[in-house]
Amino acid sequence: MGLFKNFVSQTRKPEGFLGKMMLNGMNTGHAKLADWGLSYVPSITPQKAVDLGCGAGRNAGELLTRYPQAHVTAIDYSLLSVEKATAYNQQMISSGRCTVQQSDVSRLTLPAGTYDLATAFETVYFWPGLEKCFAQVANTLKPGGLFLICNESDGKDQTGQKFEKIIDGMKCYTAEQLETALRKAGFSEVRFDHHASKPWIRVLAKK
Repeated sequence: MGLFKNFVSQTRKPEGFLGKMMLNGMNTGHAKLADWGLSYVPSITPQKAVDLGCGAGRNAGELLTRYPQAHVTAIDYSLLSVEKATAYNQQMISSGRCTVQQSDVSRLTLPAGTYDLATAFETVYFWPGLEKCFAQVANTLKPGGLFLICNESDGKDQTGQKFEKIIDGMKCYTAEQLETALRKAGFSEVRFDHHASKPWIRVLAKK
């Protein structure tokens, strides 16, 4: 259990050799979930988007592809994730369309009222103080800006509950719990959807 716990705990903040192994699998392992989540976003043309908890960078890259007019900022509080995401999106960084930086979502240093779209894939499980963090996200968005949350766990599935017991600081939320925290944080509209056959949820909030 010791090695297994150490490995799966890298989902929270990848570091060292085990963190590199975890990140190597994130881009492919979370791709279907992320694409399913992004299909929930209405047709928009964001000029600026931010991917919060960007991991190894694939989803930031997908935002760059889906929104060719947008500049995408990718942030993570793991330095190793920042390095991986930078390498993954190097071409877009060089062309001026992408920025990758280390930051903590509970203390965001992003400019206020700037972003049209924020995304968070498989990451809010680890955010310290959900309402406080969501308020930080709301502050970065323009009026009418959208915030997409996408999780593999709906807060009720056995797998999610199992990992809650293994990984320190992990909390799987129901869509209803996320909606409550989002509204308290200042989002005016919230809707959510469950996958037809998996315990996946996607939540879309509007500032």
